[in-house]
Amino acid sequence: MGQLEDMAMFVRIVDAGSITKAAEQLNIAKSAVSRRLKDLETRLGSQLINRTTRQSNLTEAGEQYYQRANSILNDVDELNEQTSGTPTRIEGTLKMTAPLSFGLMHLGEVIDEYALLHPHLNFELDFSDRHVDLVEEGYELAIRIRELQDLSYQAKRLALIRYALCASPEYLSKNGTPSTLAELEEHEFLQYGLSKTSNLELIDDQGKKHNHTINAKIKATNGEFLVDMAVKGHGIIFIPTFIAYQEIARGELVPILEQYQLPTLNAYAVYPKNRFLSQRCRYLIDFIAERFGDNPYWDQLD
Repeated sequence: MGQLEDMAMFVRIVDAGSITKAAEQLNIAKSAVSRRLKDLETRLGSQLINRTTRQSNLTEAGEQYYQRANSILNDVDELNEQTSGTPTRIEGTLKMTAPLSFGLMHLGEVIDEYALLHPHLNFELDFSDRHVDLVEEGYELAIRIRELQDLSYQAKRLALIRYALCASPEYLSKNGTPSTLAELEEHEFLQYGLSKTSNLELIDDQGKKHNHTINAKIKATNGEFLVDMAVKGHGIIFIPTFIAYQEIARGELVPILEQYQLPTLNAYAVYPKNRFLSQRCRYLIDFIAERFGDNPYWDQLD
């Protein structure tokens, strides 16, 4: 193996958190990974990782080598692309996770086009709403819809996520259409998540925030299910437009209290900080960002 391959192997060990996990992610024997790490340390004449029976930690030399190796691997990719005059062939396996509804409703066409552009690329896609530890489970990339607080990750903004407060015409005909916040007390709600209550924040035209506590009739952990319940007349729903945009466009759900502004979130591409980000991921992130942005197609339907 060459020095670049050994650098990539070392970076993988650090990112994975252990030799065992790196071996699992690379689908090779743990002994082979351990041997290559030992050979690298022998060649460098310096211990990179302190290994005990309980844990492994980077030495000072290991930390420096890790940072420089990341930078070098990235530079080599860029140099190869610039020298060839054409993009490096995108290959390997892209392992990514995304929220269930967002993945099913909006990533199908994106992945279809990206796969056609890069026929040598394989995909492992986990569409679920569980929190995935990217390093622990060996994921290169995640799409997350929330404000990010974990400083161990880097992120690129992909899209603005708007919300709608709406109900079916049948529900509003039967129960009346609320025109003030106070009137919301008289209505049934549907809630994403299983917490006892949730909070609805609305902002008036003066910029003042108003909060309404939701005691939901039906709670669920899937937005598409809740949209279906709302269409069937079970109550008012506060939901991202990327989930309910088709029902709103067809008139099956009607926005209410439109004099108020609803909060927004952002969708981010998230990846571990200080980790070598492969070209397959960098290109996909840019591909998705160009597709969605601040005015995604689901907010352009009349």
